[in-house]
Amino acid sequence: MARNTDNIERDIETARDQLASTLDELSVRANPKRLVENTKRSVVGTLNEPAVKFSLIGVGAVVAILVIRKIVS
Repeated sequence: MARNTDNIERDIETARDQLASTLDELSVRANPKRLVENTKRSVVGTLNEPAVKFSLIGVGAVVAILVIRKIVS
């Protein structure tokens, strides 16, 4: 069954609106400030996990001891 031009134009307009909406969403997601903010939030969240936090404290203590031993020797 052949479609009339009004239906085709409506479909094209709907597709155009969806594409415009998708492009707007992509521009918001790809905003460099937003990417930096999301990355920073993710890193801070990871560093605040107890396993990571205590591991970093332990490594820092070992490095401090090694530096002090090197200075004293």
